Amino acid sequence: MQVLSLFDGISCALVALKRNQIPVAKYYACEIDKYAIQVSKANHPEIEHLGDVCKLGVIPNLDLLIGGSPCVDLSIAKKNREGLKGSRSGLFWEYVRILKESKPKWFILENVNSMSRDDKAEITKALGIEPVMINASLVSAQCRKRLFWTNIPVNGLPEDRNILLKDILEVKPVSSPQIAPINIKHQIIRMKEFEKNSSQPNRIYSIEGKIGTLTCGIKPRIYNNEIRTLTPIECERLQGLPDDYTKEISNTQRYKCLGNAFNVDVICVILFNLPNKVGKFENQDTHHQQL
Repeated sequence: MQVLSLFDGISCALVALKRNQIPVAKYYACEIDKYAIQVSKANHPEIEHLGDVCKLGVIPNLDLLIGGSPCVDLSIAKKNREGLKGSRSGLFWEYVRILKESKPKWFILENVNSMSRDDKAEITKALGIEPVMINASLVSAQCRKRLFWTNIPVNGLPEDRNILLKDILEVKPVSSPQIAPINIKHQIIRMKEFEKNSSQPNRIYSIEGKIGTLTCGIKPRIYNNEIRTLTPIECERLQGLPDDYTKEISNTQRYKCLGNAFNVDVICVILFNLPNKVGKFENQDTHHQQL
């Protein structure tokens, strides 16, 4: 199988392909973030890096095109968002261009569920297929709702694995009858006051539940008998990655790259029907013939 990953990040798509035991003869990646590329090269030296997506030409004999175009201008987290007209999220149109030019057998596009109705409708019109919403909370300790446009049949959602934050902790909480529980409400108020000028709202999560969406550059906090930041390894686990997958770069860059990444186990769900079914898909009227 020949695969092209646009906006490749830290190559979570390749992790998912390997986890699903799908043979990959060639994996091409378009990415410009030097830290993400460093992580990818350390874990997957076989990747052929092609650089800027805007400079990419036709890739012949392509089996799978996958990518999560930037959500910066689409996400509800950004005030005065420009949608698909924004300089970052407008890179979606490069995905469409490459889809039309390279004509892969299968494709997957991922983006945020919180985009506007108009942007969602425009993407749907451009790709000619309705999206499927999958929340990573079904397969991880993270609530991460994402839309997936794909011509790979998604036969239902996975069963909830009931994974909680306490299940993925690297540093287990220490509980003792001699230690009085902290006043969580007071601590939250104090931390919000300290970070009142932050562009992102401060959130603190109980280890008995799930965390909100892991976001680029934001260090999520949890509490039991103390408030602390999740470690990079714990964030790797939230995204379904092996421990120390991002160890090649600084912790600051690890949080950033992990916040931008796919949840590996969600991609595995979509790819589940792909192995050993080449004939089935080739007999279908694949979407690229309609573009």
